[in-house]
Amino acid sequence: MNYSGKIFAAVAALVLGCPNLSAQEPNPQDTTAAATTAFPEDAPMLRNDGAPRRYYIRDINIRGVKYLNEEILKSSAGLVAGDSIYLPSNFIGNAISRLWSQRFFSDVKIGAEIDGDSIDLEVFLKERPRVYHWNFEGISKGKKKDLTEKLKLKPNSELSDYVIDKNQKLIKKYWAEKGFRNATVDVRIDNDTLRPAGQAVSVTFLIDRKERVKIGRINFLGNEQFKDKRLRRTFKKTHQKSINFFKSAKFKEEDYGEDKGLLIDFYNSKGYRNATIVRDSIYPINEKRMGIDVEVSEGNKYYIRNVSWVGNSVYPTEQLQELFGVRKGDIYDKKTMHKRLGIGKEENPEDMNQIKSLYQNNGYLMSQIEPAETIIGADSIDVEVKVFEGKQFTINEVGITGNQRVDDEVIRRELYVRPGELYDRSLLMQTIRTLGSMGHFNPEAIMPDIKPVSNELVNVNWPLEEQASDQFNIAGGWGSGTFVGSVGITLNNLSVRNFFKKGAWRPYPMGQNQRLSISAQTNGTYYKALALSFTDPWMGGRKPNSFTISGHISEQNDAYYILQSATRYFRTYGVAAGLGKRLTWPDPYFTFYAEASYERYSLKNWTGFVVENGNSNLLSLKLVLSRNSVDQPIYPRRGSEFTASVQATLPYSLWDGKDYSDDSMSDQERYRWIEFHKWQFKAQWFQALSGNSNLVLMLKAEMGYLGSYNKHKVSPFNRYEVGGDGMSGYNIYGIDIISMRGYEDGALDPSSYYSRGYNKYTAELRYPVILKPSSQIYVLGFLEGGNAFDSWKSFSPFKIKRAAGFGVRLYLPVVGMLGIDWGYGFDPPANSTKKSGSQFHFVMGQQF
Repeated sequence: MNYSGKIFAAVAALVLGCPNLSAQEPNPQDTTAAATTAFPEDAPMLRNDGAPRRYYIRDINIRGVKYLNEEILKSSAGLVAGDSIYLPSNFIGNAISRLWSQRFFSDVKIGAEIDGDSIDLEVFLKERPRVYHWNFEGISKGKKKDLTEKLKLKPNSELSDYVIDKNQKLIKKYWAEKGFRNATVDVRIDNDTLRPAGQAVSVTFLIDRKERVKIGRINFLGNEQFKDKRLRRTFKKTHQKSINFFKSAKFKEEDYGEDKGLLIDFYNSKGYRNATIVRDSIYPINEKRMGIDVEVSEGNKYYIRNVSWVGNSVYPTEQLQELFGVRKGDIYDKKTMHKRLGIGKEENPEDMNQIKSLYQNNGYLMSQIEPAETIIGADSIDVEVKVFEGKQFTINEVGITGNQRVDDEVIRRELYVRPGELYDRSLLMQTIRTLGSMGHFNPEAIMPDIKPVSNELVNVNWPLEEQASDQFNIAGGWGSGTFVGSVGITLNNLSVRNFFKKGAWRPYPMGQNQRLSISAQTNGTYYKALALSFTDPWMGGRKPNSFTISGHISEQNDAYYILQSATRYFRTYGVAAGLGKRLTWPDPYFTFYAEASYERYSLKNWTGFVVENGNSNLLSLKLVLSRNSVDQPIYPRRGSEFTASVQATLPYSLWDGKDYSDDSMSDQERYRWIEFHKWQFKAQWFQALSGNSNLVLMLKAEMGYLGSYNKHKVSPFNRYEVGGDGMSGYNIYGIDIISMRGYEDGALDPSSYYSRGYNKYTAELRYPVILKPSSQIYVLGFLEGGNAFDSWKSFSPFKIKRAAGFGVRLYLPVVGMLGIDWGYGFDPPANSTKKSGSQFHFVMGQQF
């Protein structure tokens, strides 16, 4: 190379003019560092003893790069052809620092060829080895997959001490969260024999979990007002080892941090405003146990001296003070005050008694409430509540996104938030519940996007996540001594008006939220049933008035073989039509439904039942009043639901002139026209018990009674069958099947002619395993009690058969709700002296 008029300067020489360079050198302990790139030993050295001279970058050459984009490297280093630079200066050092900071290289050097006032930069890089395989030893295959996803380990990534150290810490944290706080993680790095030496390696993390470490004890220091036992109860997720196996003694840093906040909340709620945690320590007791010490400073107990309000003009002070409920002389309770004001972590949009809700529900979107506290003396506090009301906001636009299968108009008619109306947070909550109850959208993801567009206008957008709502199921069950199979399909998003629209059948015309259900049951030749129903929730499309029409037909006979002719049978034919209406009073959660129905029972030589031959006709009117404030249909967390219904026929015996006390009257004549009045009441209530609203308590009560107008004409039809899971597949004589876990099907009926009345009480504790649109799974434990009765005289709400057990529910959008329960009946069934004992039950469909 001819060096006349040219200087080739290695980075070692440039250090003299680049004081920042030394700080960016690689760690000498870095095992991935490579040998220094060689430069010509006779190259003249660029000294810093001369005045800086201006040069123009003519060319930039990147050497030694195989995997990275050269143009991106030039840009990230700040090297641009055509730029002017001064040498000596810190320009080259800064470029080297930028390249080192990317952690892609084990060696970085920059040289230069100078020609007059032009300079060619030579960038010599040594890429770190690439990791082609990440492996784990000492753990199961499932945990390997979990760690690979959690650590985001990808093949062909660079290897460095930083990457190794970071992943070792993450692995230790992963196992510490599972209770293995003493886990060790070593690393083995092997060269990949299939690739050139030094270019590729395999990294294996050697994991030894050690013994699981649980909390052995939790001690409190400095507490004089409350005992350790009481303070431990404030910890909701961090518990010491005890005989209560429902409380996990596993330690998690995040949960422990939250529980320390709950400890201070507890002190604040008892008047100790200045309570603090002075220090806390975590220490090993032995290989399997750890201890926690928490030292607190309780401070003085405070009381409310005065409460004043500032800034409120919309609502009078008296009204706000009545809602606030904090008065002179009360113990200072920060949590309760914030809850009643509706601020901070105590804000609850569904609580209409919060003062912030009062403003938010009347258009004051930007309203703020801030309590200011002034300490008076050693034990008194003055509270001044500052209210910033702002202006009332009006809804500007309401948008909908994410819906592909459900028409916009169908969604918009369910919205309680409309353009031009005042902003009202309570209507947002009502809309969330309504959209979730439609069943077409993931209820866990329904949350409005609220964006103010001016000082008085706000846009509300509803981003929706659709989920499959149609259902297809095939089931089987054992009933009346035989196997019964059933098949059904339910289309929950039908659009009748698109039946003849071109291109609408994909796979069926959808979009209008209309429901079509078809089901069939059979066990071969001697039992067959077919049912069909159609519901339009907005008949006519203008008002939320529903229309339902249904029909069914069934037959049971003695033709047990294909070529055999039936000599006796029981046939049922029925049609029904109903109208439903949403009510606005007492609140929007109420609905009213009326249904007229006709059924005909045809019997021929049907021994074993009250009626053996003839036709029995049933013409009735059913009225139903319901209220449903449940937040979502599949896994409710809060709200309630009740239904009160009465079904009645005409009292034919009052005017037909027949003497039904005559024992010689044939059953065919007695029951030619069936008469009864049937009452039923069901109620259930949901309440989340945990902070994340996952642990849910469900309480349910129900009762029913079939009455008569004439004691000599008590209907043998439309009674109740109580006990079991109701999955036998048979539904003859118009009976209602009432499940009762822990007992066999019909085990609580006092006679072979079923029951005229029943009552049932249930308490369930539920916890979810998976809550996703594709599937939802939760487990439950239950206590249940109920009984069946054959007359109103013997009916009693306190005579119950008891059971307890646990189960699991799986909801799949395609097949609906599936489940299995194990129940133990503690009492004897009807007409038995032996307790029911252990029973397994299968569940299909949502039950109420």
